[in-house]
Amino acid sequence: MEETGKREEKKKMGETAEREETEKNEKGTVSKNFIEQIIEKDLAEGVYDTVHTRFPPEPNGYLHIGHAKSILLNYGLAQKYGGKFNMRFDDTNPTKEKAEFVESIKADIKWLGADWEDRLFFASNYFQEMYEGAVKLIKKGKAYVSDLSADEIREYRGTLTEPGKEDPGSRRSVEENLALFEDMKNGVYEDGSRVLRARIDMASPNMNMRDPVIYRVAHMTHHNTGDTWCIYPMYDFAHPIEDAIEGITHSICTLEFEDHRPLYDWVVRELEYPHPPKQIEFAKMYLTNVVTGKRYIKKLVEDGIVDGWDDPRLVSIAALRRRGFTPESIRRFVELCGVSKSNSSADYAMLEYCIREDLKMKRPRMMAVLDPVKLIIDNYPEGKSELLEIANNMENEALGSRQVPFGRELYIEREDFMEEPPRKYFRMFPGNEVRLMNAYLVTCKGCVKDENGRIVEVHCEYDPETKGGGSADGRKVKGTIHWVPAKEAVRARVRLYENIIDEEKGVYNEDGSLNLNPNSLKEQNGCLLEPALAGAGPEESFQFVRQGYFCVDYKDSKEGALVFNRIVSLKSSYVLPKQEGTK
Repeated sequence: MEETGKREEKKKMGETAEREETEKNEKGTVSKNFIEQIIEKDLAEGVYDTVHTRFPPEPNGYLHIGHAKSILLNYGLAQKYGGKFNMRFDDTNPTKEKAEFVESIKADIKWLGADWEDRLFFASNYFQEMYEGAVKLIKKGKAYVSDLSADEIREYRGTLTEPGKEDPGSRRSVEENLALFEDMKNGVYEDGSRVLRARIDMASPNMNMRDPVIYRVAHMTHHNTGDTWCIYPMYDFAHPIEDAIEGITHSICTLEFEDHRPLYDWVVRELEYPHPPKQIEFAKMYLTNVVTGKRYIKKLVEDGIVDGWDDPRLVSIAALRRRGFTPESIRRFVELCGVSKSNSSADYAMLEYCIREDLKMKRPRMMAVLDPVKLIIDNYPEGKSELLEIANNMENEALGSRQVPFGRELYIEREDFMEEPPRKYFRMFPGNEVRLMNAYLVTCKGCVKDENGRIVEVHCEYDPETKGGGSADGRKVKGTIHWVPAKEAVRARVRLYENIIDEEKGVYNEDGSLNLNPNSLKEQNGCLLEPALAGAGPEESFQFVRQGYFCVDYKDSKEGALVFNRIVSLKSSYVLPKQEGTK
């Protein structure tokens, strides 16, 4: 009755919240983020007649949770305003890029639900146009070939308080610069010996405008263009060209590119694109006590601390998927984080909240015993077995029910029995009556130990009049424990995770290394599951009663040898912050 009352209360609260949200929408009080406001102003003023966005990752690693925000933001804006969304690989740096990363990124974005349809592009497909753009700048006197080394260029650039010095190469004629740049393209020069710089302003207060390098020599095989090119454009030069070629209207990027915006605008202006895109910056999404930096993840992978970029302890999108997070939970998390111009960190517990909320009504609640000890019901008839009808999810009748075998010998969690229990321990101990979940009331009679004193059997007696877990005389039983049938139980390996970072010490040591948690992964072999889980498939997820939500590991599970990853525990102290505009 108490549970029924709670469910009704939750239902009423949900209906109230839904009604309030509907009323708010009808009154037109739904707030728009600053990017939406800019877009709507541009459309109203005729700056653009459509909305065209893109997600442009560099294929030098796997995407992480922060990228999910950018993906969903760009895709969502295109959807909201009936525009187009491009998936474009910013593959202008062959020293770090791999085809493996291209494929992983495509899979991650598809999984998140951002469908680019036939709008898949590669920046490397525009190398010819970029080269022609560089030649155009040289002819306009807006670019020149430099002989300075990287260190000399930094030295000549000056400081925040002192202007830069003129590069000797800037005095060359247009004809000489054209010839040198052609030689760069034809492979005459070694890596690092010459670069092409934009001629802008060596005294600019913005360091990015002090004649930035826009092309460098790199004799590298490119994953897409092979050995066609031995010069490659720099990101700040290539990116605005890519956007302009594709007809992007709003080039949405993170705050670290705010100081690069004048250079972005300079490139599209000097190359005279008729409909220049507009760069808009928003704050990155940071998570507390997680590792997102590609350099650190790469080291964890190379040192064998994790088993790949998709190790479930990481927050790459592939890792979250393997762990059992859903696209819906990540979309909800991104929505709760919002879009702003101020950097801030989201609590990892909020991400866990989102997956719990997504799974609790969708997934069946199954019984699994992770550290089993045998339970024998002494007065249950030997040879007898029965099937118990059990609801798959008490809060969602639509998920139906299943039949679970029940017999004289079961397995329970080792921690659910104690010979000498502490005060307020309501589970199984000699003389105490408990409820076997969805089955019978049983009274503990004692236990059997091996020669080392380890408990190997717990014995009890059942009351056959209490099928279903209740009693006609209304006697109160405080403890309820789950179980699995001994004969039909399915063996599995279960992985329990903690944060890979030691949260008490912070993310980094004084020397810049990571504060790793030695207990971030605990593997338990010999776990026993109810038989309905025998056919569980890759990525299928369930709630294990009292244990949390678990997902079948698609990488290591095999038929007859299942491996489950714990997605998240059942309980948390996290409280969802009140949203702006709510009471």
